[in-house]
Amino acid sequence: MLIDNFKVEDWFNKYEKDAVYDLADTCVESLSINELLRISQADLSVFDRKLNYGDIHGSERLKQGISSLYEDQEPQNITVTHGAIGANQLVMLTLVEPQDKVVSIIPTYQQHYSIPKSLGADVKTLVLKEENRWLPDLDELEKLVAEDTKLICMNNPNNPTGAIIPEEMINKIVNIARKSNAYILCDEVYRGLNHTEEHFGKSIADIYERGISTGSMSKVFSLAGLRLGWICANTDIIKQVNKQREYNTISVGILDDYFASIALENKDIIISRNIEKLLIGKRVLTDWLEKEPLIDCVIPHSGTTAFVRYNLPVKSEELCTKLQHETGVMILPGSTMEYEGYLRIGYGNNFEKLEKGLGIFSDWIRKQI
Repeated sequence: MLIDNFKVEDWFNKYEKDAVYDLADTCVESLSINELLRISQADLSVFDRKLNYGDIHGSERLKQGISSLYEDQEPQNITVTHGAIGANQLVMLTLVEPQDKVVSIIPTYQQHYSIPKSLGADVKTLVLKEENRWLPDLDELEKLVAEDTKLICMNNPNNPTGAIIPEEMINKIVNIARKSNAYILCDEVYRGLNHTEEHFGKSIADIYERGISTGSMSKVFSLAGLRLGWICANTDIIKQVNKQREYNTISVGILDDYFASIALENKDIIISRNIEKLLIGKRVLTDWLEKEPLIDCVIPHSGTTAFVRYNLPVKSEELCTKLQHETGVMILPGSTMEYEGYLRIGYGNNFEKLEKGLGIFSDWIRKQI
């Protein structure tokens, strides 16, 4: 199976280890195991367990915890995966066949268009626009979705823009999908990090009978090192996915399962911690934006990243390469997400370095004029 290079991951692999000021990170500051255990006051008898395969589709305790993140889902609607990256791939391997029609809303995680393309699907993209505040044009979506479209892929809240598709608009997207009986795969890894009193927006799995939600412990729970994600959908879809899953997963590790379970049981504490940190980082970012005339941004309402437009006559990859080489500041070029003239900046981690890195970036910009 031929597949395009994964541009974002290639960039991280090349530059992350040498970054002095990493402004490309997409996680809220990660929890240590000790921090998680202090929060949960957990029973440590798990360390007496034999390191066998554990529960194949995820323990009942874990699936109960995941289902609590949804309004109308039960453990049988959940299967556990190796991160959301594994979840998204499993859904596509299950549903997409050569010549199938797929519509992907971009910018998004590259899996959502490169994997269907590699499987021989006819992939069309709906390009989000800054002037629409990074929300989809539904008239354009309706034109792209044919009567035999198999799958619509979207990301809500959006990576990299931090935009939230409101419930009314999601319902309209569902109505468009129903006309062709299309599945909707919604990558919801940032769901739970809305910068409002209501941190969780509506999930596609709770709205649409053919809606498939993927999530993980990485962003919302600051536990990327567990490499644990999930798929939430109706039981027929889960049965189909599990058939494919047997060929590439077997199970997640029993320690990953256990630590994820206790984090989910203490979700209110962890999410409150993370929202507090995000709002601090967002304030650092917005203060910088107000003082930086060469950068424009639709302020994000969710997630951990902002997608900023810069006003310099240079390609984003060249800008980011030169910036890091000369200053140690790492920022992700928009070209890795198919958008030239933009940069993705993460603001959920190490606020002293964030503030200093942004200041260095501004000083560097002046030298380029």
